[in-house]
Amino acid sequence: MNTARAFFACAGGGVTMKRNIGDLAIFGGSSAFLQPLYVGRPNIGDRSRFFDRVNWALDHQWLTNGGPLAREFEQRVAELAGVRYCVSTCNATVALQLLARATDLSGEVIMPSLTFPATAHAFRWLGLTPVFCDIDSSTGCLDPALVEAAITPRTSAIVPVHLWGRPCAVDELAKVAADHGVKLFYDAAHGLGCTSEGRPIGGFGQAEVFSFHATKVVNAFEGGAVVTDDEELASRIRAMHNFGFAQGRVSTEAGINGKMTEAAAAMGLTSLDAFEETVRQNEANFDSYQAELADLAGLKVVAFDPEERNNYHYLIVEVDAAETGVHRDLLGDVLRSENVVCQRYFSPGCHEMEPYRSERPVTLPHTERLAQKVLALPTGPTVSREDIRRVCDIVRLTVERGHEVTRRANERAQSTAGGEGKGSK
Repeated sequence: MNTARAFFACAGGGVTMKRNIGDLAIFGGSSAFLQPLYVGRPNIGDRSRFFDRVNWALDHQWLTNGGPLAREFEQRVAELAGVRYCVSTCNATVALQLLARATDLSGEVIMPSLTFPATAHAFRWLGLTPVFCDIDSSTGCLDPALVEAAITPRTSAIVPVHLWGRPCAVDELAKVAADHGVKLFYDAAHGLGCTSEGRPIGGFGQAEVFSFHATKVVNAFEGGAVVTDDEELASRIRAMHNFGFAQGRVSTEAGINGKMTEAAAAMGLTSLDAFEETVRQNEANFDSYQAELADLAGLKVVAFDPEERNNYHYLIVEVDAAETGVHRDLLGDVLRSENVVCQRYFSPGCHEMEPYRSERPVTLPHTERLAQKVLALPTGPTVSREDIRRVCDIVRLTVERGHEVTRRANERAQSTAGGEGKGSK
C-alpha cells in the first residue's frame, strides 16, 4: 500500500498528511492522537447495571464474605469455563498461591519464561523454585518435550500459560504430567472464553486460574479465580481463601484473606454481561489489523486458530528487524511518540529479570527470539476502525522505511549524546 495515503487529525483539529519520515512525531511531527490510545483499556459494560448491583449490595449491607454477587459471578465463570467449581479471589496471584498451598506443592515448578512475572513471583513467594522452560516457537507456549526433559526428582508441578489466549498443547502436557506423577495447573489469565479442540479453557489439568484484572477481557477491577472439576480441591481452596474457615466458621487450617468483594463481583458481572459483544468487537478489530498489515514484509499479526474460539483480547505483531531494518523497540518508540501506548508482551522473559537471572541463569533461545519481536497494539471496544487505520498507517510508514527510520533515530541519539557531553564537566 502507498504510505502517502496516511493522514491524521492534528492538534489543531485539522488534517495533516504523514508522507515522510520527518512527519513522524518522534522526529518532530505532530502526534497522530490527541489522547493516548492504550493497550488493555478496561471493558466496563453498562454502567447503570454496575451501579444497580453496587446499590443492591449497599442496601443489603453485604459487601464481602462470599455474598450473592460473588456467588453469581462464580457460577457464571464456571459455566463459561465448562467446569463444576469456581472459587473467586481478590486477584489471580493469590489464586495461584492458594492453588499451590491447597495441593501441598514443594520444590520446583516448571513454567514458561514468556509470561507476566506474577506467574513466577506467586510461587517464589511461597518458597518454591520456578524452573523456566523454553517454548514452542510457533505457539509461544511450553514445548512438552522440553518440559519432560526439565523434570527432576524435585519437580512437583507444571504450570503452563495459555499465551494471548492461544491454548497450550494440553493433551501432550497431560501425558507428561501423568507419566511423571506431577501436578498440572494452568495459568489461564488470558484464556477466558477460549477453547482447545473445542473444549473450553478452564477444565484442563487439575485446575486453572483466571485473571479479572482491569486490563483483562472480563474485569472485576482486580480479581481472580480458581476453576476445577475437583470438588475436594475446590472446597479446600474456598476454606483457605477465607482464613481457613470451613462450614460453621471453624478454622480447619491456616488460611489467608483472598476473597473477592461484592463491588468487584458487581464489576465482574457487568463485564461478563458485555463479554459476547466485546469478543465480537475484538474479532472485528483483529480482522481490520490483519487486513491493513497483511502485505507488510517483515511484520505479521499473530493469528489464532480459526477452528477454535478465542476472545481476541490481545493484538500481537511480530517484527523481524533483519527484514524490516527497524527493531521492535524502535517501532514501539515511534508509536508511543504518536500517543499509541503499545506494550512488549512479554519482554524480557522472566528468566532475564531479577531475581531469577542471578539465582538460576538459563538460556532459552526460542523464548529470547520471540520476546525480542512481539509488540501488543491497542484493541478492545473503545478502539475504533479509524483508530486502527491510523495506527496501521504509522506502522506501515515506519516498517516500509525501516532502515531510514533506524538511521535517523541513531543520528538523533548520537547528537543528543554529543550535546550532553559538551555540557558536562
